Amino acid sequence: MNGDGKIREFTDLRAWQEAHKLVILIYNTTKKFPKDEIFGLSSQMRRAAISITSNIAEGFGRHGYKEKIQFYYLAHGSLTELKNQIFAARDTDLMSQSDAESLLEQLRTTHQLLQGLIKKSKEYLKDI
Repeated sequence: MNGDGKIREFTDLRAWQEAHKLVILIYNTTKKFPKDEIFGLSSQMRRAAISITSNIAEGFGRHGYKEKIQFYYLAHGSLTELKNQIFAARDTDLMSQSDAESLLEQLRTTHQLLQGLIKKSKEYLKDI
């Protein structure tokens, strides 16, 4: 955020910032996966994670709140997909329990902020 506290770019959104942290964690964690997983679960997890931030950014760039909400829901869908993939990676021993817990904690934080963004956008939509 700028010094005046106004949100001017998608990078000023806390939901995007926390989702970006999740992307970095996913990339760092999947680097540890076996090489034969590079086009498997590793790739799917990376795509889902980057889809979260991409959809938040695209939603922010839309002018109408109905469109914004649509993209924020797409981000939510990717977040849910990623959660499933984390469980799969953990339960097949591609990642440690502690790595999974760190990812799930960041995912929960991102989820809460994204839910808040959707709720606030819906409130603005009602006021129009």
